[in-house]
Amino acid sequence: MTVPALAWVCALALIAGLLLFDFFFHVRSAHTPSLTEAAIWSAAYVGVAVAFGFGVWVFGGTTMGVEYFAGYITEKALSVDNLFVFLIILTTFRVPSAAQQKVLLVGIVFSLVVRTGFIFVGATLINRFAWVFYVFGAALLITAGNMLKPESEDSHSGDTFVLRLARRFLRTTDHYDGDKLVTVIDGRKQLTPMLLAMVAIGGTDVLFALDSIPAIFGLTQNVFLVFTATAFSLLGLRQLFFLLEGLLDRLIYLGFGLAAILAFIGVKLVLHALHANNVPFINDGDPVPVTEISTAASLAVIVVVLLVTVVASLLSPAGRAQTAVANARRHATRYLDLGYEADQALRERTYAEMIAEEDTIAALPSKYTRRIREGEAELMALLEQAHIVHADRIARMEAGLPLRM
Repeated sequence: MTVPALAWVCALALIAGLLLFDFFFHVRSAHTPSLTEAAIWSAAYVGVAVAFGFGVWVFGGTTMGVEYFAGYITEKALSVDNLFVFLIILTTFRVPSAAQQKVLLVGIVFSLVVRTGFIFVGATLINRFAWVFYVFGAALLITAGNMLKPESEDSHSGDTFVLRLARRFLRTTDHYDGDKLVTVIDGRKQLTPMLLAMVAIGGTDVLFALDSIPAIFGLTQNVFLVFTATAFSLLGLRQLFFLLEGLLDRLIYLGFGLAAILAFIGVKLVLHALHANNVPFINDGDPVPVTEISTAASLAVIVVVLLVTVVASLLSPAGRAQTAVANARRHATRYLDLGYEADQALRERTYAEMIAEEDTIAALPSKYTRRIREGEAELMALLEQAHIVHADRIARMEAGLPLRM
């Protein structure tokens, strides 16, 4: 279906307006968003995406509406998996909490620009070569299989290539200067690690696009829908990160759900390729009479799989244990790292959050607490060190002595 130029103009204006609003009203002044702020703005961006989808449904018809929502939900679910890697990158580069918003926004905008190029290249290939659906389907099936391999937070390493490349070509200082990209040292301008973190976030998200773009093309070949669903799934991803940061490790079954969805779409693409087959060595170049999966059925499968895996993850005691361990380690590391948190009030809040996670671990069933104490010696040592440092800080404050730096 041909989409009117006016629809493209309105969609592009809305997306550009949201990005500008995000920069000037949220990111321009560095601050750490509260949970309430992150929740409100995450809901607002999802609301805009849903409202846009209903507009597509009203003006484009039921088929376009269903295709948009199927694409949007799939891309949004895949973007949540990306947040695991974002968390690793921000921790690796010790990005201060107040500066993380800018790093995420710039990286996401860069990714959106590059993904747009991927979308138009993919659309061109699909229009010219029907066999591309075989390639896309095989790629998704391989990706689904790789996602079923045992993983931990540290094994979400899709950023390895990007990080090594960025470190090789971008020479930066060892410390931050607020949220500036350039600082002055001994009268000379030098890049701060902020730029390196932005490149890592954007480059990593581009690598994820190699999976997500074929996935959405398996649900719709309408370039307008592919672009808008992808764009709206990225918009608000920054707010979603701060909302879910403490719960990411809780979603222990999300990877299985995403693997099932990608495998399902991969099969759907292969069936479509067989239906439109013109490859000489398959059925002598003639279409193969197979049953294709409708987009409505695909949407139903995607929603059900996501609901089941998310609910199962949230109800799982193992998920609670994994979340508490990961959060306790993260909070203790941040508290001890003066370069990470220069804001003393924020450091104290981080310490309080660490204590809360320790209480959560203590309240877990005995088999989990025993397993953590026996198998997480490094974590126990880290927590003990944080307590020692905190006790020293309190003693120095009560004695009127300057804090150790």
